Amino acid sequence: MKIFKYIFWIFYRIWFYIIVAIPIIILFPVLIISILKESWYPFFFKLARIWARFILIGMGFKVKIETQQIPEKDKSYMFIANHTSMADIMLMLVCIKNPFVFVGKKELAKIPLFGFFYKRTCILVDRNSAKSRQAVFLRAQRRLKSGLSICIFPEGGIPEEHVLLDEFKDGAFRLAINHHIPIVPLTFADNKKRFSYTFFSGGPGRMRVKIHEFLETKSLSINDTKSLNSKAKEIILTQLLVYSK
Repeated sequence: MKIFKYIFWIFYRIWFYIIVAIPIIILFPVLIISILKESWYPFFFKLARIWARFILIGMGFKVKIETQQIPEKDKSYMFIANHTSMADIMLMLVCIKNPFVFVGKKELAKIPLFGFFYKRTCILVDRNSAKSRQAVFLRAQRRLKSGLSICIFPEGGIPEEHVLLDEFKDGAFRLAINHHIPIVPLTFADNKKRFSYTFFSGGPGRMRVKIHEFLETKSLSINDTKSLNSKAKEIILTQLLVYSK
């Protein structure tokens, strides 16, 4: 019986990369046009949401969203969530309608097809380079000034399987305070179970998401970064513990 599970997991992983590629191949000419100018990014974002929904449906994931507060149209936010899976990117795109730019690790740019558009539309960071981290702030500031939002997974990477929630880096909170934009915490409940980085694991099923009440930053200074970080982490951790019961 175990051999059938392993065969399923092998094909399930291969299927993921196939359905990641299919919409990109079909929409390739339109996608190329949509990234020619930064001002056209909102159109690219709409295509990215279609791509993300196609993947989640194709993988057999049923998204269930609980919302405590809805982001306003044409307003900038800092979206954050716990990070456990490659599917986190797709789930964030499906959950949030406001056009945002991902800040993500540069290694993902090596993925064929996906990486081509990833490195041209996202803000890439080499977490081992102080110069790269500083460049992220400058690029993020430019995107915020153009009216877009930013999405950062503040754990800075995928934690080990046994870690429920890793320590948060300060970058997202410092940027939000500097630009006086609200933090929007999201809790992803099932991504690790459905599609973690452990190869022989996962499968179709529900993906629960909670969009929490926003954390305002207008009255905060850079000295409040750590407390804002802790508050955001506590919100997500508390919800993860609720989901795990």
